[in-house]
Amino acid sequence: MTESDGTPDPGPAAPADEPKYADSVYRSSPGMISGVLLLAIAGWLIVDAIISSSGKTPWVALAAAPVFALPVIAYTLRPAVLVSRDRLLVRNPLRTLVVPWSQVEDLRSTYSAELTAGGKTYQLWAVPVSLRQRKKANRTAPARRSPGALPTRGAVPGAPDPTRAWSDQIVDLLKESARENAARPTAQGEVQVSWCWWVIAPTLVCLAALIAIVSL
Repeated sequence: MTESDGTPDPGPAAPADEPKYADSVYRSSPGMISGVLLLAIAGWLIVDAIISSSGKTPWVALAAAPVFALPVIAYTLRPAVLVSRDRLLVRNPLRTLVVPWSQVEDLRSTYSAELTAGGKTYQLWAVPVSLRQRKKANRTAPARRSPGALPTRGAVPGAPDPTRAWSDQIVDLLKESARENAARPTAQGEVQVSWCWWVIAPTLVCLAALIAIVSL
């Protein structure tokens, strides 16, 4: 899968006689919703400042817009974990990781979801850990597993398990994919890390412009 932010080629393609599978994508819905709301509120305030203000205020608003919007996009809308049979692609706010399954050393969900690969540990921003959700799931588990309890959605293969936190389920799915695919010829290679310059560079440039305008 080609990334618009300059992600390197993840490695050799699957043999022609093998079926092609689309990437499974995992993202945080609450994070995306909060990002859209923040951008909508900020957009309304900036447009209002440009239209109804005078002097250098409109220019301050224009310079401030990317300084606010790009980090919000990076930290709420951009994070994602894409899973294929050959590799794990992790989009964090400022970096993109391409990790062949053979390089995955550990996956865990404690206070955050983390991936260890190539001797380094990376956080999975797209899979936030909610301790509140985990405690609620743990309280629900005994009742749903008691004798005579009705079957849960988790009893159906592939369905969400209400007795476990979402982040814990995703990490378990990633572990299973690593075990199943690590030996595949197309799942070999090195961990590749690239910076998200389309967020970093414009933000720094606009921040410098904002400081210059305010200082005038």
